[in-house]
Amino acid sequence: MGKPLNIGIIGCGAIVAQYLKTFAQLESVNLVAVADLDPSRAQAIADSQPGVRALSVDELLADDGVDAVLNLTIPAAHAEVALRTIAAGKHVYGEKPLAATTAEAAQVLEDARAAGVRVGCAPDTVLGTGIQTARKAIDDGVIGAPISATATMVTPGHERWHPNPDFYYVPGGGPLLDMGPYYVTALVTLLGPVSSVIGAASHTRTSRTIGSGPRAGEVVPVTTDTHVTGVLVHESGALSTLIMSFDAVQTRSPNIEIHGETASLIVPDPNYFDGDVEICTLAERDAGFRVLPVSAGYRDSGRGFGLADMAETAEGEQHRANGDLAYHVLDVMESLLRSASTGVSVAVESRADRPSAVPLTEVPQPVA
Repeated sequence: MGKPLNIGIIGCGAIVAQYLKTFAQLESVNLVAVADLDPSRAQAIADSQPGVRALSVDELLADDGVDAVLNLTIPAAHAEVALRTIAAGKHVYGEKPLAATTAEAAQVLEDARAAGVRVGCAPDTVLGTGIQTARKAIDDGVIGAPISATATMVTPGHERWHPNPDFYYVPGGGPLLDMGPYYVTALVTLLGPVSSVIGAASHTRTSRTIGSGPRAGEVVPVTTDTHVTGVLVHESGALSTLIMSFDAVQTRSPNIEIHGETASLIVPDPNYFDGDVEICTLAERDAGFRVLPVSAGYRDSGRGFGLADMAETAEGEQHRANGDLAYHVLDVMESLLRSASTGVSVAVESRADRPSAVPLTEVPQPVA
């Protein structure tokens, strides 16, 4: 791909701050331009980043100095921006999900193959020490043959803190499509691709009240399911039980548990890059769980490491946070929702290989 890869960002909302912080650690990417439908937001970013220009979307896509686009638009616009980026001959890396539907995502991948450009997609949290340490334990046979997993994300709803939560409560939103990519990507990374799913879903309220910001007190309608549960059947034979909810108050369940023949793992929150991995072995069952030493992954990493991994991956090799993986994760979630609406098991048509493991890697920290 060449170093560094010159990056243009489209979409300067709240998430951009996390990427900007990480870019200071990464030598393989170089931010050169930003664009947003609100020019003042793009200009504010440019003013804070030396050498970065604020452009219109059209100007950024036409700029020969931009090699790849970081697509931080809202999910409904992911496919449109990705397709325009590919048509401009540039690589694209986007926030999750890859697109609003698998049909849109398939077009993105098809156009990218035809154009000879790369597609990458968040979440890249699975490249951090949390998920990678758990993966190494599984790959090294520490837990024996994997049998099952549970993945739980419970919250009473994003309207409590998000000033504009409308898109969470319409088709294309909901807890599964919002938070599911973190959990399903982690489960595929840990246990391999999914061959079929069966699910159920519900919603307890027909409206939500915004709790903060200038629209506080405004009521927004709920037109999608807000509690989704299901079972993912991995090709390996392992079974993952998934619970994603905007309806429940709190839980004591670990974010992810993995159960094998000889040990169980508690895996940290896949929304983050680090966290303790805990293990309880059959031989030490009475002693309970203990923390495993960090043994794999990018240490002290953050959002944008997937983009850097794409920039550093040699031509002809597959980068880790790749479009095929993101498509498979979207296919799993879409299939689960289809199963929930029909009441029958649904085969997952796509397949994605587990990304290559990340050895324990120390990352240079930005100079204060």
